[in-house]
Amino acid sequence: MAERELVLTAVTGPGVLRQKQHDYYLLRIKAVAGDLSAVQLGCIAEVAEQYGRGVVHLSTRQGVEIHHVHHDNLESAQLALSQAGVEMGASGPRVRVIVACPGEATCKWGVVDTKKIATELDRRFFYKEAPSKFKMAVTGCANNCTKANENDIGVRGAIEPDWVASSCCDCQLCLSLCPAKAIVRDETGSNGTREYHYRIDQESCINCSACTQHCPGEAWVVGRQGYTLFIGGTMGKTPRFATVLKKLVESEEELYDLIEKTLTCYRTHGRKKERFGHTIDRIGIATVREEILGGQ
Repeated sequence: MAERELVLTAVTGPGVLRQKQHDYYLLRIKAVAGDLSAVQLGCIAEVAEQYGRGVVHLSTRQGVEIHHVHHDNLESAQLALSQAGVEMGASGPRVRVIVACPGEATCKWGVVDTKKIATELDRRFFYKEAPSKFKMAVTGCANNCTKANENDIGVRGAIEPDWVASSCCDCQLCLSLCPAKAIVRDETGSNGTREYHYRIDQESCINCSACTQHCPGEAWVVGRQGYTLFIGGTMGKTPRFATVLKKLVESEEELYDLIEKTLTCYRTHGRKKERFGHTIDRIGIATVREEILGGQ
């Protein structure tokens, strides 16, 4: 191996990608759930100024990239970043950096702690090998800001509403506000003795929080709460929206267990460079469900 090839082998690795310009690379920085500290941002700016061209690129997956780093400066640039606690991202056929919205911490719509879930997914799965790139996204509610259904694994905060008859004023606001038109009002009896009852069409319900957020009498309350788990989403040349694997996962441990089984299924059946969604289409969703969910 030539001396230059030895040097490149030593300094390239996770998060280091060749550019089209000869001898230049970009550094892909890891920002789990899009979070970096002020100190880390300062270091990134300094490295970009010293070893790049004084510019950073914000990726579509909440990451930061420093472009135009010459191969002679790769080791120094990575060392400076690591000293500030800045980690490198991923490329190739591996689990990529997990993206997430702010979730319940600051968003009025968020129903789950997205940062906690993303951090745990990072701890358990980041950089694990797969047949092709494998992307995960966590979104706090049905507004779906991080596009859970465009990822190989999508986790979306979900609630299952309950109706409390004694609190209902029959204003019918929920009927117009429900985005899925999943709320049904039943009425029985004759004039003077009419009774009404509200219920949820579970097939139509998307487990958002519109009814529980907006009901003026708090007649709609959170019954069960958890996560909707999507699998097999991908964009690129042949896009595919993800399939709902389980509509309401109630515990974090069940969520992580199902994701582990999903990745195992992909490793078992996926072909080289074949995205997981296309593997699902090739072997059939019934096979995938049986392997992951068993008798559930």
